[in-house]
Amino acid sequence: MKRLSLACAMALAVVLAPAMAGEAPPMRDITSLALSGDMSPGWNLGNALEALPEETSWGNPPASRKLLDAVRAAGFKTVRIPVSWTAHADRHFTIRRAWMKRVTEVVDDALKAGLYVVINVHWDGGWLQPTHARQADANAHLARLWTQIADNFRDYDDHLLFAGTNEVMVTDDYAPPTDEYAEVQNGFNQVFVDTVRASGGNNARRHLVVQGYNTNIDHTLKRFRLPVDTTADRLMVEVHDYDPYNFTLNEKSGIWQWGSIATDPAAVEAWANEAHVDAQFQAMKAQFIDKGIPVLLGEYAATPRVDHKESLRYVAYWDYYMTRSARRHGLVPVFWDSGALVHGSALFDRKTGKPYLPELVDLIIQAGQ
Repeated sequence: MKRLSLACAMALAVVLAPAMAGEAPPMRDITSLALSGDMSPGWNLGNALEALPEETSWGNPPASRKLLDAVRAAGFKTVRIPVSWTAHADRHFTIRRAWMKRVTEVVDDALKAGLYVVINVHWDGGWLQPTHARQADANAHLARLWTQIADNFRDYDDHLLFAGTNEVMVTDDYAPPTDEYAEVQNGFNQVFVDTVRASGGNNARRHLVVQGYNTNIDHTLKRFRLPVDTTADRLMVEVHDYDPYNFTLNEKSGIWQWGSIATDPAAVEAWANEAHVDAQFQAMKAQFIDKGIPVLLGEYAATPRVDHKESLRYVAYWDYYMTRSARRHGLVPVFWDSGALVHGSALFDRKTGKPYLPELVDLIIQAGQ
């Protein structure tokens, strides 16, 4: 048997040392903007791990590897996994081991399926109120949760991203944020970034996602402030878009058509047409993407109307146009799948993984590439 030269032995030791010591696999030297170019299109595992009080409480079966494999096979590259944590923690906000294990299991399944994964602290009971009166308690609560989440996933590589919050707003106040509300929400983003970076390991360079007030595009453009980060080029901004609400989500409205293909002026809100979509995404591109800060369109979807069978045509067109416009402007579109086909925006059967509407899935995939 040939003996290794001293130089070869030393080189081999350098290569093997991290693995032998149990250190985290290295993060790639890639900016968030470059990473975002490989993440589109995306899909939400909605109404699952953020359901209260348990994963199946909102009518969906437990998330499975079969489902996530099907999502990847369809052409999606990213899964956003909203998560509720406080419902699974004690009064000191210590997350129960069984819940951390379950979230880890779903994350691992998604990564094994070949997907990028984004996990967050979702609505979680609405405790994250952006007011001065609630700020200190909310900051401590948020830091306590992210300390545990970051520690659990500190050795994962850059296919796992953290998103600090979700649609933070003062409950039932849909008006533009006051200076106070915007300031406190920007502070939540800073607490999140500081907490994750302090946890060390791969989290020192992990790609992190921060949000504007209520993830509203207009509020984000006007009131969002990028957190200070100890690591350069590792932040993304997230917004959501359900315009116009009366078409996408309000099933009691008389608005069930959309865009230039609409045939009934009384059934459409013309202000929120294709030009509006393009203008919103162009504004995000100019303010963020063109300056090296990528943008996730973390949620968007329209619900077919049970009272208008023809509505699916307009829903499909809205879904397609939103996806295409987002991608053309450099955003990463992440479709909101609620799991429900009726009164919802499901793309996949959560039990079998089969697409409910294969043609619509194909449209979204094509538009998102």
